[in-house]
Amino acid sequence: MAVWTEEWWSVWWPWMLVWLLTAAGALTLLTAPVLLLLARRRRGRDRNLTYSICFYLHDRSVMDHYQMRNYTAALRKEVEQRTSDSADGTIRATVFGVSAGGGKRDNKEIVSKYLEVAEPISVIGVIMDVLEAKDVIVHVDLVNQTVRRNAALAGALSLRGGPGPVPQDVRLRDIEDFVLIRGRFRKISESPDSTVLIAPYGDPDDPARGPRVRLVCVTEGLRNEVPDGAFSARCLGKVQDWNAPEQILEIQAMAIFR
Repeated sequence: MAVWTEEWWSVWWPWMLVWLLTAAGALTLLTAPVLLLLARRRRGRDRNLTYSICFYLHDRSVMDHYQMRNYTAALRKEVEQRTSDSADGTIRATVFGVSAGGGKRDNKEIVSKYLEVAEPISVIGVIMDVLEAKDVIVHVDLVNQTVRRNAALAGALSLRGGPGPVPQDVRLRDIEDFVLIRGRFRKISESPDSTVLIAPYGDPDDPARGPRVRLVCVTEGLRNEVPDGAFSARCLGKVQDWNAPEQILEIQAMAIFR
């Protein structure tokens, strides 16, 4: 019996190896699309969570940018994706603060509705996704005093000094692309027209002295009350000016997220 087993194994083991490799390849082909879809959705959820709480919006800047850059196609794609993800016969789609429900045959109507009622809070997430996809956001961390080395930073610095490695010290006043600045902000003044926030570089004992970032916000654009004391936030905007005597970097804020 043992001899028969050894002879059988010596003849058939190459074929068994082929069958096993074939089965493993088929299993990989079947599972790869599912794993890729799950990873893509996970990245989407993580990105949206980063910007989930909108603290401030400059409505005019958001809508001007949205309309000038023609983000309608991106918004349509986002809505169509949300509505097509429904597993049952009912759609409950929510896109950046606007929601609607209906059957699958109402998909086109829901998409049209979103496009018609597009408002700053409805499109800011789409704008963020498009800007990130095009690598035109320079990520700045004031607390750790770091700037992320990405395509946006390399592109911004290449305009200043030509091709080459990214320098260790980056002057934010030289960046013309969008910046997403993370910092510990605090309110220093407020009026019916404007609210001024500052955030220091690093974590100094006196945030009102030394290099710092200043945001002048339109008060009516604040979507929540400004907390007392310091609070962590991210500001999407453009560098406006560097006030050397006061060591203040002025940022024109489009949106602030908490």
